[in-house]
Amino acid sequence: MSKFLKGTAILLLAGFITRILGFINRIAIARFIGEEGVGLYMMAYPSLVLVITITQFGLPVAISKTIAEAEARGEYGKIKTILVVSLATTLTLSAIFTPALILLAPWLAETLFTDNRTYYPLIAIAPVVPVIAVSSVLRGYFQGRQNMKPAAYSQILEQFFRIVLIAVMTKAFLPYGIEYAAAGAMLSAVIGEVVSFIYLLTTFKLKKKFRLRKDFFKFVRTGRQPFRELMSVAVPTTGSRLIGSISWFFEPIVVSHSLGIAGVAAAVATKQYGALTGFAMPLLLLPSFITYSLATSLVPAISEANSKNDTRLIEHRLQQSLRLSFLTGGIAVVVLYVLAKPLMLLMYGSENGAHFIQIMAPFFLFYYYQGPLQAALQALNLARAAMFNSLIGSVVKTAVIFLLASQPAFGINGAALGIITGFVLVTMLHFATVLKRISFSFYFMEYAKAFLAIGLSGLFGSYLYTNMYSTAPLVNRVLLTVFCMGTVYLLLVLFLKLIRPGELKKIPIVGGFLARISFR
Repeated sequence: MSKFLKGTAILLLAGFITRILGFINRIAIARFIGEEGVGLYMMAYPSLVLVITITQFGLPVAISKTIAEAEARGEYGKIKTILVVSLATTLTLSAIFTPALILLAPWLAETLFTDNRTYYPLIAIAPVVPVIAVSSVLRGYFQGRQNMKPAAYSQILEQFFRIVLIAVMTKAFLPYGIEYAAAGAMLSAVIGEVVSFIYLLTTFKLKKKFRLRKDFFKFVRTGRQPFRELMSVAVPTTGSRLIGSISWFFEPIVVSHSLGIAGVAAAVATKQYGALTGFAMPLLLLPSFITYSLATSLVPAISEANSKNDTRLIEHRLQQSLRLSFLTGGIAVVVLYVLAKPLMLLMYGSENGAHFIQIMAPFFLFYYYQGPLQAALQALNLARAAMFNSLIGSVVKTAVIFLLASQPAFGINGAALGIITGFVLVTMLHFATVLKRISFSFYFMEYAKAFLAIGLSGLFGSYLYTNMYSTAPLVNRVLLTVFCMGTVYLLLVLFLKLIRPGELKKIPIVGGFLARISFR
């Protein structure tokens, strides 16, 4: 198995486990602090993401790319310089922006978010910024060496400790008020990140073949050329991510002010935003662990192929990633659309947010494509183009949210439509940019077959759930419907030969059997 497929498989398994743990975490938060608490949590969270984006400065992708290229050329001595320069950069930025977040928290809460209770979650999450920044450098190092296990295990550890602590932290702070409970949920995330960082640091110390601290400042002073190489990738990558982070930072601000114009009270707006971003969006983002895994493995894999001028391998890996993203995203979209209400009821004890899923789910196939496309652009030295694409999408998204959410006829649904508009536009722009750089074949018949499998599975699932014995427990009806839909979809995918024999054979235990029954 190639390093690309092996690394992707590791990240897929870890991503699946992490998403399941993440869902348990979100269910626990929703059950303990409700829609309003989730709204406060989700309003504060984009501020953290923005500060982390600034302190990381696009270095995880840049480190992964430059280390992969250095290894391909046999320049092993360069790796330490890359790490030293990256750590010095992130630590300096963290020392500036972490205090800034703490000092600005009162103004952010009272003025921008229109709900001063967001102050407490903001203060609770601030100390984790430098921890995440350094962890991201270590992850970039391991990913550049195409060793995905440390990053995978660290993600699982982080989510596990969040879940273990979430009940304790929220219950301890809930008597003081819902805002303190939301801060408690943030503190559980902080501790989870610290545990993850300790694991990554220990693994790095055991695996590295050089002393990082030896002559640290000497390497900083002499690392101008590696620094320029890192910045050539990091700056446009940061620009792209910064645009997305700024857009997400302003999203709750624009939504709360727009809903205020539409006549919605601040507390109600917080609840509605919590239902959209805290209840519906996590379900819709579930398959993105697959696209994230593919994208993470794709950067060093395409960078290596690009350094060797192997354009056929570049297209093959991108085609492979997009096809797997579409097939896995397809079944997720149809399951979520058909079972939106029962799934929300089972997970959160409320159907609030189900209509957001049904509005947004069909368009999320575009979102699942976005990760691999952006990874390909970064690996092909087109991060600047990806940045401009993200800028256009963010501006359009924010404008649509404001125009629609401020209208009483749309309200919070306008925010959902704005989010859809943004990521569909960015995905289409990314795709157009990739086509300018590499040759790319379109297999229209394969997409037609995939849509047929999605449609038939959806019709079967809808009929089965509607006509199933209505007195059966809800959890049994949902699980049986999901299982049957998944089985029908898998059989259709195999029958229509949408997965290659070589790909099936690499699936542990059952791969050989599936390959035999599919391609007779």
